[in-house]
Amino acid sequence: MDKSVPYTAQQQRLALLAKALAHPARIAILQFLAARSECYFGTIHEELPMAKATVSQHLKLLREAGLIQGAIEGPKVRYCLSPMGCQAAGKAFHALFTRLETSPQCHCE
Repeated sequence: MDKSVPYTAQQQRLALLAKALAHPARIAILQFLAARSECYFGTIHEELPMAKATVSQHLKLLREAGLIQGAIEGPKVRYCLSPMGCQAAGKAFHALFTRLETSPQCHCE
């Protein structure tokens, strides 16, 4: 987290998560992995309609946000959702939106 900006660690974490979720391809990757009963051992670009380099960039952002995990096994990588990362993300967004929901109502309309 960047210490030179006046944002809290929680604000920076939420921004990282929001960035990771801000592209439909990354949502598709998360849904693809969530539909598996076990870690996916294969090449995701062969399953989803995306170029290999594109998938690679999306996987990198999802890993950095802690939403997925991967392990290299031979020529392929095993990918899974990160249960702890996804649970923490859900709690963080829930806390944010609960606070926003209970804030004083705007009368700008």
